[in-house]
Amino acid sequence: MADLDDGRQVRPTETINITVLRSRHLKGSKGDVLTSHVKAEFGTTSLGESAKIESSGDTAAEYNFNCNVQCDFDGPEGLDSIAHKPVLLTVIEVLPKEKKQKEEKTVVLGQCTVDLLPLLRGEIRHKATLALHPVVGSPLENLPTDLPKPELDILVTVQSPLLYEENLADTNLLRVTVESGFSLPDSWTPTPAAQFNYTVSLPLPVTAEKEVPVVFANGLLKPGQEKEPPQKKWMTVPNSQSGASFIPDSFLTASSYDEEDGDFRTKEDRPFRVEAESEKPKVVWNVERRCYLEQGAVTSFQNKIAMSRVWPVEIMRTPIPQASKGKGKKHLTPAPSAMRHLTTSPTPSSGSDRDDDVQVSFHGVAYVDMAPLLYPGVKKIRGAYKIMAFNEHEVFEKTKRTGGVAQEAARIASGLSRSTATPAKASKDSKEGKPKEGKKPSTMKAADGSSSDMADQQAPPNLEGQQYVEARSYLILEFVLDKPLVPKRPPEELAKKVAEYIPPRPLFPRRTNGAQRAVEDFHTQVAGVANLLLDEFRELFGEEFIPGQETPDPRRMEERRKKLIYELNTSGKYFAFKEQLKHAVVKIVREKYLKTNAFASKEELQAFLSELYVYLVDQMHVGLSKVVSLEDQAPVPEPLTDSAQLKHFAREAEVNENFQLAERYYQERLARNRSDPDHWFDYGCFCLLTGNHAKAEECFKETVSIDQQHLPGLLLYGIVSAMEERHEMAETFFENATCVESDNVVAWTLLGLFYDGLGNDIRAEMAFSEANKLNVQAAIHKRDEEKAAMRRAHEEEGRTSVSDAGEREEGTPRESGEDALSVPRVMETAATPTGDGAGAAAAAAAAAASVPPGSVKSSSSVAGSAKKGSVVNQEKQGSQPAESVASRREGEGEGSRHSTPEVVREPTPVPSTSVYMQAVEFLLEVKATKSKFGDTKRSFAERALAHELLAKGGGPSAEYNVALARLHMQKKEYADAEACLKEATSMDFQNPDAWAMTGHLNYMRGDMAVAKDCYDRTLSFVRDAQDTHAIYLRLASICLQDAEFEKAKNTFLLACKHSPSCVSWLGVGIACYRLGELSEAEDALSEANILNNADPEVWGYLSLVCLQTGRQLEAEQAYKYAIKVGLHDEGLMNEIHDMQQTVGFGDPSF
Repeated sequence: MADLDDGRQVRPTETINITVLRSRHLKGSKGDVLTSHVKAEFGTTSLGESAKIESSGDTAAEYNFNCNVQCDFDGPEGLDSIAHKPVLLTVIEVLPKEKKQKEEKTVVLGQCTVDLLPLLRGEIRHKATLALHPVVGSPLENLPTDLPKPELDILVTVQSPLLYEENLADTNLLRVTVESGFSLPDSWTPTPAAQFNYTVSLPLPVTAEKEVPVVFANGLLKPGQEKEPPQKKWMTVPNSQSGASFIPDSFLTASSYDEEDGDFRTKEDRPFRVEAESEKPKVVWNVERRCYLEQGAVTSFQNKIAMSRVWPVEIMRTPIPQASKGKGKKHLTPAPSAMRHLTTSPTPSSGSDRDDDVQVSFHGVAYVDMAPLLYPGVKKIRGAYKIMAFNEHEVFEKTKRTGGVAQEAARIASGLSRSTATPAKASKDSKEGKPKEGKKPSTMKAADGSSSDMADQQAPPNLEGQQYVEARSYLILEFVLDKPLVPKRPPEELAKKVAEYIPPRPLFPRRTNGAQRAVEDFHTQVAGVANLLLDEFRELFGEEFIPGQETPDPRRMEERRKKLIYELNTSGKYFAFKEQLKHAVVKIVREKYLKTNAFASKEELQAFLSELYVYLVDQMHVGLSKVVSLEDQAPVPEPLTDSAQLKHFAREAEVNENFQLAERYYQERLARNRSDPDHWFDYGCFCLLTGNHAKAEECFKETVSIDQQHLPGLLLYGIVSAMEERHEMAETFFENATCVESDNVVAWTLLGLFYDGLGNDIRAEMAFSEANKLNVQAAIHKRDEEKAAMRRAHEEEGRTSVSDAGEREEGTPRESGEDALSVPRVMETAATPTGDGAGAAAAAAAAAASVPPGSVKSSSSVAGSAKKGSVVNQEKQGSQPAESVASRREGEGEGSRHSTPEVVREPTPVPSTSVYMQAVEFLLEVKATKSKFGDTKRSFAERALAHELLAKGGGPSAEYNVALARLHMQKKEYADAEACLKEATSMDFQNPDAWAMTGHLNYMRGDMAVAKDCYDRTLSFVRDAQDTHAIYLRLASICLQDAEFEKAKNTFLLACKHSPSCVSWLGVGIACYRLGELSEAEDALSEANILNNADPEVWGYLSLVCLQTGRQLEAEQAYKYAIKVGLHDEGLMNEIHDMQQTVGFGDPSF
């Protein structure tokens, strides 16, 4: 391949240089002094041998041997070979010749493998010291442990990176590890001599359109008691022995059953797995296959997982091929050489079809759920996957794939020694890409329209495969990606102290209104009234009392008492004294007896009054001798919450379905400012949500009366009037809305939906046409703004480059830097127009053709740069005509005379959102989604969604399904919402709104585990969902229920950081209290109390904090207010009472 169809040139072959520098600590058969050389192999290809070098135990053998591996870029196969094939280095000792010996004898000392994977990560130079693994019978096999181990120094270099940075960002590397198969059919019994080849295969994408099978052959059937080294093996090292077969520093990861992703991971399955993995026969592979995935393959891999979730992994048993005649006996049972490429083997001719067929038995399939790989940040899945009998109908139903890879995998696994013996020819055939006509390989393909009748075909029963099901057989598989398919948002930094997120607040005047202070105040008032009564008595009868006089007559005393009472009653002083005591008595009732509500019956009232009277009389006698001054009451400070915060609190209460609290917030906004139309409008939307249409209509009417040009109020009043079937009034308000803002897309769309509901198709079409025109104009305006910003950036960059050039070389004629700023650039096109976008295509082709060999980049980057250039080139400056621009450009150079310059007309941009979806978003936001009294007529939101479904270019997109799910959830139709959300996530698995709504749906249903998983996934996406505050609150509340207090605290803090509220700070306070961070808890609870001082839970936890810290007065006060505002949480109340009993205070009734 020299050129691709899009004009992009193929990058030339890159040479990888492997240099074996030296070996150390070698030991020969005859002692420390020996002669050795190194042999290098890459797969089945020999790369050469070094010269024979003498060395000893103290001196290194300086080989300085160079060999090369060619990496081509005409397809993904070249880079895939680099990913999974190592270079095998074999150190061979050359023995000295003996007498009458014609040829030299050699002994293989050891082997090691050079991993070329660092080159796929952008490195151009890699130096390493490799341990030399002794082979069986080598002099190095039984070295003493105190002697240093033999090793090789190697250097791998390449002139240019195999993958540039932009390629590294788009590609990926998938590691597939097949470990072992357990709980096998009873007919499989280990024998001393292997009789069968056990093979596992699965399809993997290599390009956007093509899949090929990856084959793991040569599985070994072993007894269950036999242990295996926990290290992974190379897949394609044919001549490796002993330790060289293992991948350096790559071990099998042991994980608990709870952390696995497959089947058989419950507590009930653990005894079965322990028995199967320790006592029963098993098939062992322990092989890792690295698969290079280019950009198209990564996209294909993602889409196929999103479409069907499960991935088929087939397992089969085939007979070992018989020995062939001749000298090829050493190739009878090849090592994993059959797994040499991701490319399919050469297709044999039709005459040899029967010879290539391999008898496949025990054909099974494991369905691997790959969906966790679509979770943000997930790179690995591992687990035990049960094996089912292979059935094409079942495979099609579960994976949407036709056929299987069994025959092709069996042919590769069985050896096909003639293909292995002629690797050069196979490589040539695969390069030509034109296999001979004959039987096509049975590669599994994704289902398309032509295979729609596949599901109707019934395959014959697979009796051998059914034995897997009866034996409960399973495979241990592992899939690891270098980079996650879906990137994860980096964790947000949180402050170490809660107080850093609390804004500065003015200090409140300290009040001490506990039970003890209430009694003291009563004593003070009693003493004060007693002094006043004494003064009054002295004023009336002071002259009658003479010092030293005898005790007066009792009758006279009674007369004085009656006269004093008369004077007090007639002068009004009695009433004044009573009022003076009343406040102190009320405080005792509230603070001491915690009575704030009305009594249930008269008997209860009389009993309480009797008890109170006795107590007050006792306290009156105690306080007659005390005089205490009472401090003046401090003024009540201004509220610290504004209208926007109250609206946020109300929306938060709506999400939590606490409609009573939400209504209180909306009414508080109205109480503060009744002349603000937004306050009435928001309250009306809330009334629509709760189904109070009459009150909603009053609110919208008040909105419009305050501000006749309030567009949302006009639209909502029109919607409510249409729901009441007052069509003339509704039409008036809709048309008035289009007059108030004639360029508003939503107003015209709702007018069209109104006419559509009345059956007036002509006016509806007129309104929709106007809305679409305005939508396109908005898209053009957005594009112009982006172009203007881009032009300003280019102008700034041009000024900088021109000034730098002038400083470097004064007097040198400048290039087209300044001219590019003053003269509008035009696209050079052919004389014959080629339609919309031709200029951009020509620019892309020219840019691709001008890229020098060796630095070819992805076609997407070339096309992107061409598109970016066309946006700048097509800009016009001022009112300069296009003819003058063209004439000026004609004189600039000779090349311009061969083409006719003309300004390319840009195509009209396509709006990112249709008019119907904009209307749906508005209607969902204002809660106008229901028909009054369950009317059979469709609501405005349902009409808009129906038009979106039928619109040109519309259809059931992910956004459509999310909007429809929101509509169903507002109507409490959870089953329909679940179906829509499943469709949305299958269409766009990276849509955060779809996962957020799925979490809300499960939260409302009470399935907290699924809701938590959905919320975690939503917050892990790079793109934010629409309402992250509700996600933070619900996820944190689930963590509180699950006793994950640290995670709950951090999640609540994220909510406080972005949009603080009483609920979020209360959550922080609860989490900190459970963690024992009492100071942090008090800070958070105090902030929550400032934002809402009527929340009973806040007062309850404040009381707990004060009890823990030994503050009696504040503990009693917080407990009093918790009771006053209605704390009904029995668990919290019991916890407070237990703590009060423990510390001995906190309840004034003690």
